[in-house]
Amino acid sequence: MSDPSRKPSALSPAKVIDLNCDMGESFGPWRMGQDAEVMPWITSANIACGFHAGDFSTMRQTVLLAKTHGVAIGAHVSLPDLQGFGRRELRVTPDEAYAMTLYQIGALAAFTRAAGTRVAHVKPHGALYNMAARDAALSDAIACAVRDFDKDLILVGLAGSELPRAGEANGLRVAHEAFADRRYEIDGSLTPRSEAGAVIHDIGAAVAQAVQIATQGNVETRSGKTIDAHADTICVHGDRKDASVFARRLREALAGAGMIHGASA
Repeated sequence: MSDPSRKPSALSPAKVIDLNCDMGESFGPWRMGQDAEVMPWITSANIACGFHAGDFSTMRQTVLLAKTHGVAIGAHVSLPDLQGFGRRELRVTPDEAYAMTLYQIGALAAFTRAAGTRVAHVKPHGALYNMAARDAALSDAIACAVRDFDKDLILVGLAGSELPRAGEANGLRVAHEAFADRRYEIDGSLTPRSEAGAVIHDIGAAVAQAVQIATQGNVETRSGKTIDAHADTICVHGDRKDASVFARRLREALAGAGMIHGASA
């Protein structure tokens, strides 16, 4: 997913895993995340397109920041839910999901075109991501919007879920995603954030989980059982208070395991 001249991704000939991060989530005077500090350690940036977070100025600034660091740019598409940060499930039809996906990709593409770069991938955010993971019709609508905008875009979705399946069915390249700092359920879904322990706050534990996924292809669930967890890309949550430290330690651990290139100086 990333610029092969700087940091090869899991989908490049180098066969190393990709590190993606949700970015550009500030809005007006409200600052969120540590984009400038995290960007040097990742290979792909999922940029908010204004539906759950972000605004036109933030989108432009984040595109330019990603371009400076040779990081691949993706549209982080969401339900229209600024107040709930896109984490509340809203009833939407497949037609609505198609239109809102296309709208958000187009908005980000305007900024990448002006900056002399391009959108490389699309990843749904929050509730839309989780809904698409289990809803085939919703996933197909999102995949169709991505395909109709640009069939060369990569669609990112929860590993083994409906979304990458829909992407492949629509002729897209897909990236199966895993999470370093989220607990998993026995069916491969993410533990809901409403449940205690859904987020792994300890950096060491989160890094260890990511390395296990990358090197062994499995993960321990909340129940203690180990399940398969193939991943092309691993998500770093940029809204953690320790996001920059977490991203650096994760990058270094994966580099030490031979799964990703070391960060550029």
